[in-house]
Amino acid sequence: MNVLRVSKWTIAMFVLPCLIIYVGLVFVPILVSMYSGLLEWNGIGTSKFIGLDNFRTMLFHDPVFWPSVKRTLMFAVFSMIEIPIALGVAILLNRFIKKPNFLVSAYFLPVILSVVIVGQLWKTIYNPAAMGGMLNQVLDMLHLHSWTRSWLTDPKIAMYSLYFVALWQYLGYHTLIQFTGIQNIPADIYEAARLDGAEGLKADWYITFPMNIPIFKISIVLAFIGSLQAFDMIMVMTGGGPAHATDVISTLMYNNSFLSLKYGYGSAIAAFLVVVCLVATVIINTLFNRLERKFS
Repeated sequence: MNVLRVSKWTIAMFVLPCLIIYVGLVFVPILVSMYSGLLEWNGIGTSKFIGLDNFRTMLFHDPVFWPSVKRTLMFAVFSMIEIPIALGVAILLNRFIKKPNFLVSAYFLPVILSVVIVGQLWKTIYNPAAMGGMLNQVLDMLHLHSWTRSWLTDPKIAMYSLYFVALWQYLGYHTLIQFTGIQNIPADIYEAARLDGAEGLKADWYITFPMNIPIFKISIVLAFIGSLQAFDMIMVMTGGGPAHATDVISTLMYNNSFLSLKYGYGSAIAAFLVVVCLVATVIINTLFNRLERKFS
């Protein structure tokens, strides 16, 4: 018991500094932000306590807020489309490529690039043909003139253009995660399944996917929560425009807090975003726990 008690104190001594830092850098700013959402404040001068007025304005009177929430959720849904694609790519690499590490690294390369570099690169690609935009030039060369668009200035398609860039950049990230999970599945299981006549898609359905569910869940949570917080790529490529057509929750929060100097109102939007992320995490974990029990 003495050894156990010493061990617990030792563990606590090592964990406590990290816990204090984590609480100070994560939970305290969240609480401060939620309190700031109760103030009328420009972030510099004297603040005025106004209770829930910022939240009422956000939920019932801001014409831009709910469309930005819808675009944020759509961004998150589109980001999850790449997870099954990444799993498929990982399965193909594991099955048909003898030394797949080089290809996995090549797919991962866009993740290493700075978001600013990726944003500027795709902004140039999406430019009109007259401004050197590669995409429209290629469409012109293929005589598909009717397909050319103002990809980032047309409110109807600007957000879809951003979805594709996010999918392109992070597909390799999730491919690496899924590939690592597949590599950890014992080969003996596949050998036994092959003897029973389970190969190809049948083996993937009954072995690869069920045994990779925890890794699949990690990718889903990272993609969904990361997309809810999407900010840097949108600010680089469109700044939330044209006419708020690509505004999401995080860009709306930034524009209100630092451009319009409505820091209290921006903090209310930030508090809403935190709640959405927490709810989404709980829902995803609940669904995957049920899925794991179903396949177990």
